[in-house]
Amino acid sequence: MKRKKVIIYIIITVFILVGIAALYIYKEYTRTHTDTALLKPDYSLEATSLVKAFETDEQASNKKFWDKVIRVEGVVKDVIKDEKGFFTLALGDTSSMSSVRCSIDSVHSKEAANVQKGSLIAIKGICSGFNADELLGSDVILVRSVVDRKK
Repeated sequence: MKRKKVIIYIIITVFILVGIAALYIYKEYTRTHTDTALLKPDYSLEATSLVKAFETDEQASNKKFWDKVIRVEGVVKDVIKDEKGFFTLALGDTSSMSSVRCSIDSVHSKEAANVQKGSLIAIKGICSGFNADELLGSDVILVRSVVDRKK
């Protein structure tokens, strides 16, 4: 009789643990990101200032800006559409090779399609790093970016 109770407790415990694990897996699998357009920016600055900050002191800039929502204003140097239809906008000084590269969130692709090269624009995105290259120009990378209409 005692052995049956132990087996029943073990089976109940296993079912509870499997249920908790299944719930956690389901929540992670169906998790979505908050739309960047709805997020308040942690920092708001010019594209050239952001690039200069990273070029001057990359470690301090990574600590300050990494994984933060940044609103960047600047001139559109390039509008890139890849083979899958995703847009990347490059902002910065047209006389410099360095820029802020903004990967546009796929939900906001229509807004990016209307952006013209050479126009002044504000973009809001999440900073994901810096690619330093003296020959080809350095890039600050923003992901899940959206065109910010608020002035």
